[in-house]
Amino acid sequence: MSDTSPVLSLPLIQPSQAQKHVTHNEALLLLDAAVQLAVADRDRTSPPALPEAGQRHIVAPGATAEWAGQDGLLALWDGGAWRFVTPLVGWRAEVLS
Repeated sequence: MSDTSPVLSLPLIQPSQAQKHVTHNEALLLLDAAVQLAVADRDRTSPPALPEAGQRHIVAPGATAEWAGQDGLLALWDGGAWRFVTPLVGWRAEVLS
């Protein structure tokens, strides 16, 4: 059995895994970020100074600081750190800016 789902790469709970709630919660947070996708912008190269939990951006080319090397990925602020998700072909996002 794979460790992740085939399409969204969501973490799967393994039969002998301890602390299953951690994996389950991680999967829910990734779904929360990717489903009904709306992003604040797609031309930002560095993270905002005071992001709000759940804030999402498409990282612009030439990103710096915490976003360096994440060009084209979906950046999600989870309230404590930036998480990055690689979009798949066919994903659509509403750009709010």
